Amino acid sequence: MKRSNLFTALLLALVLGYSTNSQAQDTMTGDHKKMEKGTKMVGGAAMYPSKDIVSNAVNSKDHTTLVAAVKAADLVGTLQGDGPFTVFAPTNAAFDKLPAGTVQTLLKPENKSKLQGVLTYHVLSGKFGAKDIVKAIKKGMGTAEFTTVNGSKLMAMLNGDQVQLKDASGNISTVTIADVNQSNGVIHVVDTVVLPGM
Repeated sequence: MKRSNLFTALLLALVLGYSTNSQAQDTMTGDHKKMEKGTKMVGGAAMYPSKDIVSNAVNSKDHTTLVAAVKAADLVGTLQGDGPFTVFAPTNAAFDKLPAGTVQTLLKPENKSKLQGVLTYHVLSGKFGAKDIVKAIKKGMGTAEFTTVNGSKLMAMLNGDQVQLKDASGNISTVTIADVNQSNGVIHVVDTVVLPGM
């Protein structure tokens, strides 16, 4: 009886010891990731500079619509490529500003090329940090013109210290989180979907 109790106590001690040690290792791993230089929080998730654009974006609860659209447009492989890319990433709230039914229509298989056109309008070839964009705006005397991956032009300007984008129809989008560095480029979170002339 006593041996049985002793065995149970030892087993319990081993389990508790393993559990505590495992939690400590998890905490240390988590702390290490949080301390990775340049890591930013987006949509409640850490965006690690050591991961690619898609691998980070899928963890952001604010970008589920964008991720679904990227998948529907078959652009996952492209945005996981070497790049570098600059992505102006609209939040779910940004997509919600579009007229009712727009997102659902774009996600239909028959509208894949149109969806690709909208998404690639949010992408620049090359890595443009906020400082690079601001420098181009100042050089352009208040505006800078960028050619997006879809071939259409996107204008950038400043409103105070915030970078804003102006699309082909004159709609304005504001960068709300800048310089979210990725292994294959950079993400700038925006509050409005920009649309190429369609």
